[in-house]
Parts: sequence; structure tokens; C-alpha cells
Amino acid sequence: MKSQSYDSMKSSFDLNRRDFLRIGGAFGIGLLLGNTSAWAQENQKVAPPAKIKTNIDDALKTFTTGRSLPGPFPGRVVEVCDQKAMANDRPVPEVVRTMFEKGVRQLTGKNLKKSFGMFFEKGDVVGIKVNPVGAGLINTRLEVVDATIEWLTKNGIKPDNIVIWDRYDFMLKEAGFTSERYPGVGIVGLQTMGETEEESGQSEGGSKAEGEGQGRTQGESTSEGKNEGASSWLDKNGNHVSAGNFDMDVYYWADVEGPKDKAYLNQHVFNGKYSYFGKLLTQRLTKIVNIPVFKNSGNGISMATKNLGYGSICNTNRLHNPLFFDVCTEVLAFPVIRTKLVLNITDGLRAQYDGGPMPVAEFAYPMSTLFFATDPFALDMTCHRLMVEKRKSMQVKVNEHPIFTDYFRYAERLGLGIADPEKIEHVRI
Repeated sequence: MKSQSYDSMKSSFDLNRRDFLRIGGAFGIGLLLGNTSAWAQENQKVAPPAKIKTNIDDALKTFTTGRSLPGPFPGRVVEVCDQKAMANDRPVPEVVRTMFEKGVRQLTGKNLKKSFGMFFEKGDVVGIKVNPVGAGLINTRLEVVDATIEWLTKNGIKPDNIVIWDRYDFMLKEAGFTSERYPGVGIVGLQTMGETEEESGQSEGGSKAEGEGQGRTQGESTSEGKNEGASSWLDKNGNHVSAGNFDMDVYYWADVEGPKDKAYLNQHVFNGKYSYFGKLLTQRLTKIVNIPVFKNSGNGISMATKNLGYGSICNTNRLHNPLFFDVCTEVLAFPVIRTKLVLNITDGLRAQYDGGPMPVAEFAYPMSTLFFATDPFALDMTCHRLMVEKRKSMQVKVNEHPIFTDYFRYAERLGLGIADPEKIEHVRI
């Protein structure tokens, strides 16, 4: 996808093939975007699909530590708002830094130095999980990441023991998470993805007109691994070049097959019934700070739990239909996340109340707010309720069926967090 500045963005993004794949194909678009067709389907049938068998029981058998989810502050959510946080549509670094300090202090009851010791040791390797989707409009703001890194380094974490990461390398670059912007800090995408011709602006072995004349563009052939251009994501043995980045001993298994076509493999590295965790998580990181953004996903949200649930493993498109929200709970139950995730900061400096999870400029607005919690489920439940309020205030048709929040209650039953609003302590400063 070509880089697009905010100023050049359309009110609604055109969906090219790559965008389509990003959010799960036709079903994903219909369900997540809440378009007219999907609304009709939802009105007819909003019952959850039959429960699919997974290996969640294996995850729950593992040993947990005193720092495991929901962390030292179950059910506690701190909301920090400062209307000065955004100026000329851009975050103001010094204001964001002050908001960060207020949020951590209010959450932990300690200053930044003492609160650091509640979550980290100096020898930790800390992964900062961002959400780079919608670069320039609705992605995790660099200023929030800057404040986080400053907190870590001032208290003894070496820059080369900090890794900004996401699932896709190209999205990190588009959002500005580069080695030039963050010298000494690791920038890691768990996988790469071959581009289509429409995105690269170049033909692979021929002109675009030639490809179109054959009933498909050359770019599509590249994406599907049917011409030499596929060498950008297929090795000489026909395997995805990112396959080695995933740990085949640590996986989320679900009784759902991934499609066999090359286009799917391009985006998801593996197909079949296994979704492997990235080796970055299983072998290098010792702690995780999760920084999602405040945005909707149809009638649900795409925030803290989805940022990790779908950002830590591969082969996820197959899960959208039968397990979409449950994945956000079950993946976080695995010790690779459950015992390492120490802090969640939902970036609501700019938020989006409709059209998500894809970026849509006409629904984005400056919210000037950051949220802090060790408990990602209490955090997401709180933000879900705020999202519903916002959507209603903007005259958006809201479906409040429990299907959109059941996964929070599922997490509470598993002991991963708090979902009952009566048990959540929502602090506003």
C-alpha cells in the first residue's frame, strides 16, 4: 500500500486486494464494517456461531506467576484526558508525556521510577506492541511510544532491549516506526507480505495492460505466487520467507482449516489448523507493553485484546468467521502473553467511532485521551461502553447484542480479567 498522509486521505478508503485481505475477505468486511448488507444479516441472525474446538485447555494448564493477567490491578482502568494533547491535528509531545506520567501514577499509586519496578527488571527485553493500521489517521501515535521508551530507558532498560513490533513489517514502516526514527531500538514485523502491482506501481515481468488482458493483473499473480515476482515472499522451496519467524512449538490450534490458495499464504504464512506465535514473543521478549488505538470494529471494538489476539499469531483469517471475538480472549490465555503482558495503554489521542477497523477519515476525531490498565479485559470493556456512548451520540445505529461483549465475560470466567462493569474501577483524571 502506498504511503498516504492524512491530508491526502479520502473520506473512505478504497479497498484494494491487499486491504481486502487485511481484514479477512468478504465475510470480514461485511461483519466488521457493518455495511448495509451486514446489517441486514445481523438483524436476521446475531446468534453466535457454534463453538469451535480449540486448545484453550492446554493454555490454562500452564503455570502462571504473580504478574500474570490480569496483573496487579485487576479491574482498574485509568482514563487521562487533556484537550491540549492535540494541536493542528498532531499530538503535542510534552502534553502526551505528562498524560503518560499521570496515567501510570494513578494506576499504580507510585511515581514513574517506583512504578517501573512493579513491572520490569533492568535486564528485561520489552516488546511494545503497536497498531500501525491506518497510518497517519488512526495508528498508534509515535508520541505515546516515545513516552513509553523514555520511561523504560530512564529506569535502566537499554534501547537495544526494546522492540517495537507488529505482525506486518510494511505497516510499521508506513506508520513511521523505522530505525531512523528510533535509533538503537528494535523494529520487528513478524512477517512480510508480497505486494500487488496496484500497490507497487510496477509490473512483474510485463506491463499492467498485459496482465489485465489476461483477465488478471500481474500483481494478483504475484500475490498468489504464480510468477517470478512471488520470490519476494516465497523461498526456493515454495515456503513463505517469514515461516522461520514463527515458533512451531507454541501455537493456537482451532478446528478450522485455513484456505490453501497462495494469496492466503502470502498474507498468513501458514494455512491448516495451527496459528503459530512469533518467535519474538516466545524466545526473546520477557515483557510486553500493549499500545492499541481507540476504534470500533463494526458493533464491537478493535483495541487492547484484539491488538494482541490477532497480532501475535499467524494464519488468522480462518478464525474470523467462527471465532472472531473468542480469539481475543483465548490467545491472551497462553503464557507467552499471559505471563509477559504488564501494561496496556489505549491510544485515544485520535479515535474512530465508525467504519472500523479500517481507517475512515470522516469518522475519526480528536479524543485527546489515553487509557491505562494492567487488565486488558477491564480496559476493553470500559472502552466498549464509551464507544457505544459515542456512536449513539453521533446517531450511528448501534447493535448492543451480548455477542459483541461475551468474550470479555468469557475472559473473566477464565480468570484473565474483569468484565463486570460493577467490579471495574474506572478512574477519570
